[in-house]
Formats: sequence, structure tokens, C-alpha cells
Amino acid sequence: MRVVLQRVTRGEVHVAGELVGAIDSGLVALVGIALDDGPAEVDRLAQKTAQLRIFRDDQHRMNRSALDLGYGVLVISQFTLYADMKRGRRPGFTRAGKPDLAEPLVERYAEKLREAGIGQVACGVFGADMQVVIHNDGPVTLILDSAEM
Repeated sequence: MRVVLQRVTRGEVHVAGELVGAIDSGLVALVGIALDDGPAEVDRLAQKTAQLRIFRDDQHRMNRSALDLGYGVLVISQFTLYADMKRGRRPGFTRAGKPDLAEPLVERYAEKLREAGIGQVACGVFGADMQVVIHNDGPVTLILDSAEM
């Protein structure tokens, strides 16, 4: 499982021109599920997302988490995080989890964020053509990969 986290002052997702999810300050989490991922990877990365200290404290040091500050998380499924670009000019996606595996795991990630205490968890629409607006703060962008944790 891979999660690209972006610290934001605002994040929103639109499908077919309609706003389907939005947060103010917090994190946009672009979530990719691999073929061999399961609940254990999801639970671990959701907990890490909620508790990751990447927001400024009073001394302007990254010392606060979304959970500490009551911030939200916008969850967007993104199979392209498992793109294989070793050959040719078109990426392959054979390592990305198929929708029947990935969709419930992305939903579980959002639910585990809620269970961890994140008050506002908004989501995109799995498999839809989404337009995501990200007002990156900092900019701060981090990658969580379950294979490295």
C-alpha cells in the first residue's frame, strides 16, 4: 500500500462537475493498493496518517498531527501509484490491486481514520474520473509505503 500525503489548507474532489468531498486544513491522502495488500497494511498506514506530526507548532516546527489539531483527511483512491514505467512509454499497472480488492481496502482506510479520531474524513468516488483540487501547504508532500514500514 502506498499513500502520498499532502499537507493542505484546502482539498476538494469533483466528479462530473459536482463537489463530492472537501476538507479545509488537513491532509489529502492519495491511496494506492497493491495486489498483496490486506487489512494489516491498511490499519497500520491509517494509524500512521492520523498521528504523523507534520503540522507546525507554536515554534513553527513540524510537531503536531492532524489528530492533535482536529484537521480532516480527504481520501482519494489512485491506482497509478503502482505504475511500472521500466519499459516502453506507457505505464503498466499489473502490481495495482484490482477494484474488488482495492475498493474495500480504501474504504477501510477511511473508516480507520475515523476510528483513530479524525473528525472529518471525506472521500472521492472509487473508479470515477475525479478532478482533485489540492492547496498544498508548505509544500509538504510525504510518501508512506507499507513495504518500507
